[in-house]
Amino acid sequence: MEKLYHIDFDDSHKAKYVLLPGDPGRVEKIARYLDNPRFYHQNREYTTWLGEISGETVMVMSTGMGGPSTAIAVEELYQTGVKSFIRIGTCGGMATQVLGGDAVIATGAIRMEGTSKEYVPIEFPAVANLDVTNALVSAAKSLGAKWHAGVVQCKDSFYGQHSPGRMPSGNDLMEKWNAWIKAGCLASEMESATLYIVCQILGARAGCVLNVVWNQERERQGLSNPVQHDTALAIKVAVEAVRLLIDQDKQEEKK
Repeated sequence: MEKLYHIDFDDSHKAKYVLLPGDPGRVEKIARYLDNPRFYHQNREYTTWLGEISGETVMVMSTGMGGPSTAIAVEELYQTGVKSFIRIGTCGGMATQVLGGDAVIATGAIRMEGTSKEYVPIEFPAVANLDVTNALVSAAKSLGAKWHAGVVQCKDSFYGQHSPGRMPSGNDLMEKWNAWIKAGCLASEMESATLYIVCQILGARAGCVLNVVWNQERERQGLSNPVQHDTALAIKVAVEAVRLLIDQDKQEEKK
């Protein structure tokens, strides 16, 4: 096949599984958790490395920030043969039980971004694949991690979240933020809803594990609020989840 326009490579990599950080600077760090890690390609915001898990080729590729670049990455990776997508990201905690340094496994996402609305009407939910989610939960348990599983908010505007008072739409932003908290939303990030909707439409499977950096609601309430920028826990959970998925897929192929 010809090289895809944005990611700038074809299907010769042979990877069926991909780990998706947003930050290009995090790709090599994640790839180092794989066997035989090596640089593969770089174009625009898409930095790509390859490695192996259980003898299977696994890709690590950055998506950049937000829904539009994530959707392009997923669309083009799918065309090259990738069928299983796990986002490794960062988030801000919303529920007070979610602390900096915890892992959040996003079972579903509030579609407060715009990209997914160009795929399917807003009434359709953004939900993670069950097999991928179960693998992430099993991995978190096996690693002894402090983890949470549930719904996250997916937004387009970082500063709309953190400085809503100066936005002309601030009242609406704050009203919705309070509604999400009352409904039990765990955390806020910027890519999961797009990932889930695009994979749903393509027929791929997707999941998401997030490192909690901090929790602005805990800070607002005067509670202790640890800050953790190291994404090692989320990376380990995702890598182990891919290992579980590969083993399960191999068992399915034998039936």
